[in-house]
Amino acid sequence: MDVHSIKVACSSCNLRELCLPMGLNPDEMVKLDTVISTRRRVKRGSALFNTGDPFTSLYAVRSGFFKTCVTTADGRDQVTGFQMTGEIIGLDGIVSDHHSCDAVALEDAEVCVMPFDQVEQLSREFTTLQHHVHKIMSREIVRDHSVMLLLGSMRAEERLAAFLLNLVQRLHARGFSQSELILRMTREEIGSYLGMKLETVSRTFSKFVDDDIIDVKQRYVHIKNTEALKLIVNPQSCR
Repeated sequence: MDVHSIKVACSSCNLRELCLPMGLNPDEMVKLDTVISTRRRVKRGSALFNTGDPFTSLYAVRSGFFKTCVTTADGRDQVTGFQMTGEIIGLDGIVSDHHSCDAVALEDAEVCVMPFDQVEQLSREFTTLQHHVHKIMSREIVRDHSVMLLLGSMRAEERLAAFLLNLVQRLHARGFSQSELILRMTREEIGSYLGMKLETVSRTFSKFVDDDIIDVKQRYVHIKNTEALKLIVNPQSCR
């Protein structure tokens, strides 16, 4: 993992609309460019940060895919989330100045390093950035609540359908297909995230294929019937 001295220019980045606030004027963009000044490459299987590491920065995913996970009391890895291009990693460290999870690259990845003390200082100077940071934090809270709902009240089919719909929706916002995706995570990692055994994940995928809702070829997934997935998650919508 090497830190590059290559200058990051947020003002010319095609991901800017995803990870940075809209409406910054040219002077504010210049200030932001001076803060977010380095990129960091992370090899597949390597950690961007580990539990207990000092919290110094937020990271905007420029390319690649990550998972965040914690180690349970009995030594198992529990996946707590998946992060993709244009999303921010590292918010877990704000509360205690140390990271509370591991962030591991699921494929070769690159992140923009955003030193948090400087981001905080800039946030006080222009409220647009401050509001955006608050929105990112709020989004993480909402996502946590959604996972709690998944684990607390949904059947296996509902969990996997909701997961696939959420994943393809996030990918579509980044310019990818609304119906095709490559799963960067394993079935076992999906099961860990959704609170399902590996066998249950595989069996549910097979059922969706048998019901002609999706096609699956290893990690490639083609969603043939989006409405059917939505009805699995929310049967009320068919009434």
